[in-house]
Amino acid sequence: MNIAIDVMGGDYAPEAVIDGIIESIDLLTIGETILAIGPQDTINNLFKSRNFSSSQVRVIHAEQVIEMGEHPTKALSQKPNSSIGIGFSLLKEGKADVFASAGNTGAMMVGSLFSVKTINGIQRPAIAGFVPQVDGRYAIMLDIGANADCKPEMLAQWAELGSIYFESTTGQTNPRVGLMNIGEEEQKGSILAQGTHALLKENSNINFIGNIEGKDLFRNKADVIVTDGFTGNIVLKMGESIYNIMKEQGMMNDFVENTNYENYGGSPIIGINGNVIIAHGASSPKAIKNMIKLCKSVVDSNVCQKIKAKFEEK
Repeated sequence: MNIAIDVMGGDYAPEAVIDGIIESIDLLTIGETILAIGPQDTINNLFKSRNFSSSQVRVIHAEQVIEMGEHPTKALSQKPNSSIGIGFSLLKEGKADVFASAGNTGAMMVGSLFSVKTINGIQRPAIAGFVPQVDGRYAIMLDIGANADCKPEMLAQWAELGSIYFESTTGQTNPRVGLMNIGEEEQKGSILAQGTHALLKENSNINFIGNIEGKDLFRNKADVIVTDGFTGNIVLKMGESIYNIMKEQGMMNDFVENTNYENYGGSPIIGINGNVIIAHGASSPKAIKNMIKLCKSVVDSNVCQKIKAKFEEK
C-alpha cells in the first residue's frame, strides 16, 4: 500500500505534516509506504533535524505549492508540479493507493473531478464527515461542503454511497439512513428535502428511517445522515466548535473529546475513481497521524471498488 501525503498542505505545513508522518510510522505494517510529496530538500532537512529515517517513507519531489487562497482550477492548471498536482498524478497512474492533503480543499475537489474523475452513474461526488455519537460510535454525514446547490437525485445517491462506505469501513450491516430536516414528519422541509424524502422512501437499496432533526445529530438516530453541502458544512462546523468551547470552560468528557476533529484525521471524497482524503486546514501532527490511519482504513475496506461495482451494475 502506497499512501501519498501532501507535505505542503495545511496552515502548519510542512512541520506539522512531517511530525505527523513520523508519529504514524508505528501504524504501518510490512509493505506499506508513505510517499511524502513536496520540495525534496525541505522534507529531507526536516527529517534530518528530527533524527528520523525510515525505509517506509519515500520522498517525492514537488517544486510547486498551491496556497490555501489560490483559485483551485487555475492553480492546478498553472502548477502541474505542485504537491497536490503530483499527488493526483500518482493516484491516477496507480502509483499511490490513496492521496491525502490538508491543503486547498477546492484544489482537492477539482483534482478529484478532473483527474481520477467521478464513477460512472454518479451525478456528483460528496465529502463525508464523521459525526460523534453519545454512545461512543460515529455516524457519517454527506455532503459537508462539496455541493451547496443540490437536486433530490444527488442526495438519494449519497444515501447509497454513505451506506456502502459505512458498511465497508465498520463492518456493520444495514446502516440506518436519516434525512436531515426541520421536522420528523414526511411533508416537512424545503422542496429539496421533500423531493429527497420521496426518493429515499422508495429506495430498496437503503435502510431509510425517515427525517431526523438537528437535535438528533449526536443521539445515535442514524448511521448515515444525508443533507445538502450547504447545510452539512454549517452543521459540521457548529459541531466542531463544541470541543473548543467546552475545553475553554474546563468541561471535558469522552463525548466532548470525540468532537475534536483531530481524532478523525480528515474526510473522504466518496464517488470518485480513487481514494482521496481532505484533512482540516489547521491539522496538527495528531490530526495528520489520524489522517494516515484513515487512509489505511479506506484502502483496506476496498470501498471505492465496491461503490464502482454497485453503480456499474445498474
